Amino acid sequence: MGERRIVIVGAGSLQFGRGMVMDLLRAEALRGRGLSMWLVDRDEQALENMRRVAELAREKLGSDLAVHATTDRREALPGAAYVLTAVSVRRWELWEQDFRIPLAYGFRHPLGENGGPGALFHALRSLHIMIPICRDIEELCPDAVLLNFTNPEGRVLDAILHLTQVRAAGLCHGVFNVIRFISQYLKIPIPSFEVTSAGLNHFYMVLKVIDRETGEDRLPGLLERIRNDAAMPVTLWKKLVDVYGWLTYKSDNHIGEYLPYGAEFYGVKWRYGLECRKVTDRRPGPHFVLDPYLAGKPLDERVLQGTTEIAVPVICSMELDREARYDAVNVLNTEGYIENLPRTGVVEVPATCDGQGLHPLKVGAIPEAPAAFMRTQLAIQRLVTEAFRTGSKNLLLQALLLDPAVNSIRAAEQMLDDMLELQKEFLPEFR
Repeated sequence: MGERRIVIVGAGSLQFGRGMVMDLLRAEALRGRGLSMWLVDRDEQALENMRRVAELAREKLGSDLAVHATTDRREALPGAAYVLTAVSVRRWELWEQDFRIPLAYGFRHPLGENGGPGALFHALRSLHIMIPICRDIEELCPDAVLLNFTNPEGRVLDAILHLTQVRAAGLCHGVFNVIRFISQYLKIPIPSFEVTSAGLNHFYMVLKVIDRETGEDRLPGLLERIRNDAAMPVTLWKKLVDVYGWLTYKSDNHIGEYLPYGAEFYGVKWRYGLECRKVTDRRPGPHFVLDPYLAGKPLDERVLQGTTEIAVPVICSMELDREARYDAVNVLNTEGYIENLPRTGVVEVPATCDGQGLHPLKVGAIPEAPAAFMRTQLAIQRLVTEAFRTGSKNLLLQALLLDPAVNSIRAAEQMLDDMLELQKEFLPEFR
């Protein structure tokens, strides 16, 4: 057997790249298995910085994973057993465009990232990067498992799973957001309970909160306590609990992307750039940099700390054939894991994992009101994939008109023309 590789595409990212590198180097279960780590990024300087830090961390942590770096993913992919992806193009500049242009046409959406009219263009740009990566995986390492973090997760994964033969699943820490809330709100440690949630990425529904010691489902009591908590602010998240008993991602901007009243609670202020100024390539304000460590500062826990992401634990489960349960993976609903959602759509459900891969769990049906909102998003998913496959501007318009924030056909047509012109460098097929 030749060298078996773990390839990280988008490794130059300070958040994703550093986190995945440190998770891998800290994973004692992966040592002595003949694995190597390949870092891939188009930004040569960011890539070199991450490679140097990875080498320093490898020595400090005692890992035997060899570290390689290249700007050419085709050099890295042969022999890959696992590929991790988190990629984007001109992230901050184009995200602001995704937000501001729909808003200028009267479409009040809270974020413009993973749902809402702006996410249509984010998804297409991501697919222009991800589908070619998947074609290379099909050619160079067809047995590799792709663990994707590229957003919009559901729309990107829908295209991967319908348009390529790659073995792929989507991962995200979104469910851990509500798990942390439950732990803090009930003042109980996370290991003492098990959450079952189901739905879509960033738009899921908690179905059970099982006390591991007693077997009791604590969800009904938790919902009642939240409803009666006079000190809790009246947010969109709280309204979903009050009206539907829908406990989800505790972030109005994330869940508001998929609902017609997201902006009613979160507003429409752009919070991720400097108003009326040139948008830089990174979020303004204090940010983490590697420079001091590259200049000789000893690596500390700020650099070496791992993440709460499950990518590396999933890899460990597969490598060691060690069964484990994971709270959320994104997969096609082929076996009706969520009974009352379309089987052609990407859903987020719990799964077990072992040497044979991920095994999504069936959770039954979810309540009808959340399911109805989710079906709309799954229809948008499918239209985006088909629009990308065919280059059909009409299908893009259909997807746009399904969005809960869009309330005018004429404005949608004009906005679509504007965005395709502004982003023609990235979306040439829709001319």
